[in-house]
Amino acid sequence: MQKKLTELAKLINGEIEGARDIVIKGIAGIKEAKKGDVSFIENDRYLPLLDSTSASAVIVSHKHKNKIDFSKGAISLIYAENSSFAFSQIASLFIPELPKPQGIHPAAVIGKNVAVGKNVAVQACAVIGDNVQIGAGTIIYSGVYIGQESCIDEDCLIYPNVSIRERTRIGCRVIIHSGAVIGSDGFGFFSARGSHRKISQLGIVEINDDVEIGANTTIDRARFNKTSIGKGTKIDNLVQIGHNVVIGKNVIIVAQTAIAGSVQVGDNVTIAGQVGIAGHISIGDNVVAAARSGITKSVPENTSVSGFPAKPHKHEMKIKACVQRLPKLFQKFKELEKKIEK
Repeated sequence: MQKKLTELAKLINGEIEGARDIVIKGIAGIKEAKKGDVSFIENDRYLPLLDSTSASAVIVSHKHKNKIDFSKGAISLIYAENSSFAFSQIASLFIPELPKPQGIHPAAVIGKNVAVGKNVAVQACAVIGDNVQIGAGTIIYSGVYIGQESCIDEDCLIYPNVSIRERTRIGCRVIIHSGAVIGSDGFGFFSARGSHRKISQLGIVEINDDVEIGANTTIDRARFNKTSIGKGTKIDNLVQIGHNVVIGKNVIIVAQTAIAGSVQVGDNVTIAGQVGIAGHISIGDNVVAAARSGITKSVPENTSVSGFPAKPHKHEMKIKACVQRLPKLFQKFKELEKKIEK
């Protein structure tokens, strides 16, 4: 496939700087690109690669316009509102999506009283329990298990080997990646006579519209009531969310984060990789938790935290700076000690 640069710019509502009559034959990363390819830069740290890339054109964000010395380059630039999203739009032209499954495969196992909307696809070896409801346009891939009395709304994508336990509620346009487990029992036990005895987990999981859940993520059902994931929230791979956790709207949770039971997370929160959050605390709206933060106490809204135990980010940076200077301070202390002895 070949496309003129002007066609691509029109597709992404972009502004061309440089030669406009270029023919684009493919897409590639900024380091791997060759002549005829279009690439993109989103992060400032990669801007110096504009001087060495072999790409014929590069998409950059409007925010970079004053940071680029275009006179040095021999390539064309396309300025877009969001270069990463614009590149994905162009990529879909050169690498079209594979055909989506259609219809219900005869090797799928469908229980009693299952209500299926229009244009639902169910692949082979999926198992759907009794009294399940599946909305129009939803696709269920091979090996998926959907427990009794669960409800999945319209236009969802449930990828292979996802387990959705009984009575789970899933909204519209939800994407759940392979290996995720939704609605497994919360981790609840009590000790009696020298042994740990299970506490029944009788609640559900509710996942609202436009949520995406990464591979091998687990979301536990509530002991009572529900574990809830707010509209527009995006969860990475390998995340653990405990029972009775309530996640707000448009939250980002990055891989290997673990959230203990009964935590309340506000709207527009960003939780970076490997963050641990202790149970029964609240995280306010617009909080940013840096990678490997250990949050043991509630965090007020509009706060950035880092470290273990988590502290306001600027304070934690001062502490780290002091720790880095400890070897020199110790050496000065030894020198002063010797002078005092003399």
